Amino acid sequence: MMIGDVPRHVVVIGAGPAGLTAAHELTEAGIAVTILERGKDLGGLGGTTSFEGLHGTYRFDFGGHRFITHNADLLRLVEELVGDDLLTATRHSVIRFGGRTYDYPLSLKNLLKTAPPGLIAGASLDLARLALGRRAPSDDSFAAWIESRFGRTLYRTFFEGYTAKLWGIDPRQLSADWAEQRISLVDLKEVARRLLPGAGQGPRTYARGYRYPRHGFGMIFQRLAERVIRQGAVVRTGVTVNGLATGGGRVRAVLTDKGPLTCDAVISSVPLPDMVAMTGGASSLKFRGLRFFNMVMATPDVSPFTWQYLSDPDMLATRLQEPRRRSPQMSPPGMTSLMLEIPCDPGDALWTVADDVLFERACGDLRRLGIDASKATGEYFSARTPYAYPVMDLAYRAERRRAFDHLRQFENLIQCGRQGTFRYVFTDAAMETGQMAARGILSRSDVREAIYEHRNERTVIETESIA
Repeated sequence: MMIGDVPRHVVVIGAGPAGLTAAHELTEAGIAVTILERGKDLGGLGGTTSFEGLHGTYRFDFGGHRFITHNADLLRLVEELVGDDLLTATRHSVIRFGGRTYDYPLSLKNLLKTAPPGLIAGASLDLARLALGRRAPSDDSFAAWIESRFGRTLYRTFFEGYTAKLWGIDPRQLSADWAEQRISLVDLKEVARRLLPGAGQGPRTYARGYRYPRHGFGMIFQRLAERVIRQGAVVRTGVTVNGLATGGGRVRAVLTDKGPLTCDAVISSVPLPDMVAMTGGASSLKFRGLRFFNMVMATPDVSPFTWQYLSDPDMLATRLQEPRRRSPQMSPPGMTSLMLEIPCDPGDALWTVADDVLFERACGDLRRLGIDASKATGEYFSARTPYAYPVMDLAYRAERRRAFDHLRQFENLIQCGRQGTFRYVFTDAAMETGQMAARGILSRSDVREAIYEHRNERTVIETESIA
């Protein structure tokens, strides 16, 4: 149990999905809340950026967002906030590799139809070996997880180069945890068995249907911020948190570049290793950054695909997205736009290269994909985030546990959200951790362990969506 009465003033650090949801719970209960946000905009990675082009307004999210959840209460909240502007859409994604287009998620039937003979022969041989083998699937690493379930041919074709490009490390140094919640097919034997007549349901897969706001994913959090302000929260943007003043096992004040702010409790979505450093500890946990290269296209449509996974290792991006596939209002009539997600880290060549240089290289990749790059108008810009993905290497579990053990000494400090708990979770789960943090404060309960392991099932999470 937390010691003392219910706090009168709570500081929420970070105005992303988790922080804003926590503030909503607290202000509804009458608690005074101050939200501190380092950036000038609200919503964090759930935000939407507007770009004023020659033909009108274009909107770009920070990634491939869509609202999916198995939490009926959370869905109701989002429906209340967005109202008639909350659309229902269907996801249609593909994998692009070697000039061919494959279904996403992978299916054996589509592979037989699309793949070159050499790939089919290699995958078939792998399947035979897996079917005859008696060895249990391996969880030693991401690479071992894939190879023991899909076979070496499919691993080397679709996963090895893409994964190394995404994470910036050898897939054999990446934890199998990434695969368990992100790879939808159980194994090739399962796929083959279920494709036989009378086999029943197909392999587990990702949620196809989802909800999406008319003017971008950030509408959810803009409306949520407006509500918490009406309920009495103070929102301060452009504020950098430098540290915490502590004493007696508690946080007494939040130290910022604008001066200290006293409080009774802190809910934080500050990246976990950064919070450890702020409180006198050290952590080797790392994040992978992303550069979003956004460009205008003078055509109504580029493709029918929500996004395309680019598995060729020498292509810039890991994903190509066309925002208007989610909502027509993401670009002006008769125009469309593209967003290339480029994994990189602050300070490296892809992070710092000029936009005009990146534009020329992006156009070259588009031509390789069969997209008419001459439709690019020359209007483009970059957005960056240094904390896109927690790097789940082989040592991350133990290091993550050490970080939480260090922070446990401060009984009124609760980490939540994607960056704050070092978890690659969906938006609904991030919002749920904010709810849990706030409800723990209101009930004076220590909910930190439940938050840190929230939605950590060893299954593909999206299959549980009710959208």
